[in-house]
Amino acid sequence: MKIAISGKGGVGKTTVAANLVKAFSRDGYSVYAVDADPDVSLGQTLGFKREDLAKLQPLIDMKEVINDKSSGGGLFYDLNPEVDDVVEDYSLKMGNIKFLRMGGVKQGGSACYCKENSFLNAVLNSLLFDQEDVVILDMSAGIEHLTRGTSEGVDLIIIITEPTKVSVQTTRVVQQLARDLGIKKAKVLGNKIRHEKEKEFLSSQFTEEELIGTVSFDEKEWEKAMSEEAGVLDSEELLPNLEEIYKKILEEVSS
Repeated sequence: MKIAISGKGGVGKTTVAANLVKAFSRDGYSVYAVDADPDVSLGQTLGFKREDLAKLQPLIDMKEVINDKSSGGGLFYDLNPEVDDVVEDYSLKMGNIKFLRMGGVKQGGSACYCKENSFLNAVLNSLLFDQEDVVILDMSAGIEHLTRGTSEGVDLIIIITEPTKVSVQTTRVVQQLARDLGIKKAKVLGNKIRHEKEKEFLSSQFTEEELIGTVSFDEKEWEKAMSEEAGVLDSEELLPNLEEIYKKILEEVSS
């Protein structure tokens, strides 16, 4: 099962992604948790040690590894380097969870980043097509890491939205991006719902087919965000309603 999580910044993508990683791990799955959003830290939310995360370089910045896998540092390079060992060797491990930090796709400008982006593309191909494990991708709103080729390996994209017009607009953009890339299934998940009126607002914006569920605002998560251990998941329970949504995800991916 290969699941991408996207949505506007601040809507709770990383918390939802971490909860899903936790749910799959709890049920005995081997899970790759992939941080593909440069602005957040899925690893910290999952509870990996800060000192280990500080040492974990984003894959996109591993120049020596990229050069080695791309047949050296010259003008000619391998568009499809062999990277299965990279996926294994450069991930942090905690139980049956493996954490990878992708780093941001390099944009055009004064330097050419074709080699680096080809390397990331190869890593995603390895994760989405060669691995039998569950893969959870915590992505930026623009799902820029995915190409038409790699997107074929995504079983489901879940777009997180808050009950606001701005967040809904971003969700519509991501839905269109997913369609353009040919992703088979896209579902919307409403997050941080405080009362029935907000749930009704989302129901008015999305069809029953589009909306996979809603997650209530969690006071404990809000308090935790102000603590020194901000972002570290409670080891005992998932977010409210996430258990039900997790089961729906299993049904969606299996159907």
